[in-house]
Amino acid sequence: MLNDVKCGQRARIHCHHATGAMRRRLLDLGFVPHAEVDVIRRAPFGDPIQCRVANCCVTLSSSEAKLIEVDQEA
Repeated sequence: MLNDVKCGQRARIHCHHATGAMRRRLLDLGFVPHAEVDVIRRAPFGDPIQCRVANCCVTLSSSEAKLIEVDQEA
């Protein structure tokens, strides 16, 4: 899940498990299958998470990031 990716690492989105308005929001922000996501930074207690996707910086809550399934790149 995106929530498990460490700062400075890159991952590729496999799918996400959100429904309804949250699903639409994630798709609108660029969290679509096969998109690359860089985790830029985390707040001191891990929530929220700042990511770069589709050349934009986006901040997600930990609960949103847990819904995004990713394949971590080496």
